Amino acid sequence: MNDDVTTLLTQLVSVESINPDLVPGGAGEGQIARFIANWCQVRGLEVNFDEVRPGRPNVIAIAKGQGAGKTLLFNGHTDTVGVAGMTSPHQPVVAHGRLYGRGAYDMKAGLAACMLALDRAHRRNLRGDVILSAVMDEEFAGEGTLDVARRYRADAAIVAEPTEMALVIAHKGFVWFDIETTGVAAHGSRPDLGVDAITKMGRVLIELEALNMRLLARPTHPLLKSGSLHASLISGGQERSSYPERCVLQIERRTIPGETPDSTEAELRAIIERLKQVDPHLRCVVRCGLHRAPMETREDAPVPALIKHHAANVTGRLPAITGAPYWTDAASLAEAGIPAVLFGPRGAGAHATEEWVDLESVHQCAEIYERVAAAFCA
Repeated sequence: MNDDVTTLLTQLVSVESINPDLVPGGAGEGQIARFIANWCQVRGLEVNFDEVRPGRPNVIAIAKGQGAGKTLLFNGHTDTVGVAGMTSPHQPVVAHGRLYGRGAYDMKAGLAACMLALDRAHRRNLRGDVILSAVMDEEFAGEGTLDVARRYRADAAIVAEPTEMALVIAHKGFVWFDIETTGVAAHGSRPDLGVDAITKMGRVLIELEALNMRLLARPTHPLLKSGSLHASLISGGQERSSYPERCVLQIERRTIPGETPDSTEAELRAIIERLKQVDPHLRCVVRCGLHRAPMETREDAPVPALIKHHAANVTGRLPAITGAPYWTDAASLAEAGIPAVLFGPRGAGAHATEEWVDLESVHQCAEIYERVAAAFCA
């Protein structure tokens, strides 16, 4: 099984699959999707090739069951971030029980473990179906799993992101906002005519910092603590000698379960209304942009309970139960009514110039996934 893990992961990492929305000119997911589809077809699995965007498909492989059993979904993304600063990122190197290369850790190792578990589940001829969704675009906007959530149904899901063999049952979401202040353009020598949109934004920034401090001071979630926000980008003005007529601030609000785009937008609008009471001439608008929900699954739900049991048997210890500060595709599945958790291998270097995964942990994940599928779908 270890040889199977190393061989398959080496093949996956050897295929460049940089997300072109992150890095213009990136190869995207087409070639790796064809490899995965062929690998699954050779093993007698049912394969669907869902082109979410031109040349950027999901691969859906299904180990069909006998019927009347539950359906388990394995999920892993095929895209990677860029390779700036790396040497030979798509020529995998195996050393000291580790495999090095772009995507080895994030997250072709988890994907390889899912593929091997799917093949073994197929040979077990279970009552229920086991599905693998090898998805595009997780690293940018998560379009691949959103498409899966629209097309397929399952009773539960395991997202094989690297978690250091911890069981992640909750993670944060995010909301992106633009805040724009408007001034009056005028020559810098005419303060009687000009209104400075950038200094108006200064008052907003002070209030946002205070809001973030209040959030962090009042943790309400047992695993995720609290939401947060930060100022990401700011732009404004025309030239040094003019009063700036507009200033645009881009912020990110990280959310915990119970917080929504509407509730977080209401926080910002309340700030603006308070500032307008102090400065009736403040002209400021808030616009809500891309948002993704947080995720939470009960620890005593069937799949988390099975992962705990079989991880203890395979590794000799119970996995840590934790939450993650980042967002993942698990939230898109949970929003579609598919309870999801994260469980994946050990390693380091996601998005870094040196990336590696512990091969023994990939082997253990494949074994745990197989056992969970056998129990859940039987």
